[in-house]
Amino acid sequence: MKPIFWFGVVVLIIGLASLVVAIPQRKTQGIAVGGVGIQVQTTESDKLPPWASGLLIAGGIGLMVAGGRGARS
Repeated sequence: MKPIFWFGVVVLIIGLASLVVAIPQRKTQGIAVGGVGIQVQTTESDKLPPWASGLLIAGGIGLMVAGGRGARS
């Protein structure tokens, strides 16, 4: 099979995973006065928007179809 087919499989898996798995983001905020500093680190987990996940899934399927067509020769 063509490499484009396998790339499509990877994109499809990422698209399906993005529906379930949240992406963690860390933010650090702080203040420094003289030689003393205070920092606070917060963590947020956000999922990709559903339209972005759908786009990844559709793109992965399209790549798999395009890569699988030439393999039937």
